[in-house]
Amino acid sequence: MSSTEARLRTIISDSFDLDHEPDFDRAFSDAGVSSVEAVAFYKTVNQEFGLNMVAEDCLQFNTLRELQTYIDARAG
Repeated sequence: MSSTEARLRTIISDSFDLDHEPDFDRAFSDAGVSSVEAVAFYKTVNQEFGLNMVAEDCLQFNTLRELQTYIDARAG
C-alpha cells in the first residue's frame, strides 16, 4: 500500500461511517456517500495533500484509485 493510499484510507475512515474497507477500484458514486460528504472529503484531501482542486475538479475522478494517481503525479 502506498503512502498516499494509506493517508486516503485514514481520511475516509475519519470522514465516513462505512461498514467496510473502501474499494479503491470501485466507482466512488457507488459508495453511498452524499454529495455534501463528498465535498467535505475533497476539501480535506485538498488540505492534507496541499492541492488546489475546486469542486468541479473532483468530478473527473471515477474511483479513489484515480484520485490516488492524481495525487501521486503531483507529489514531489
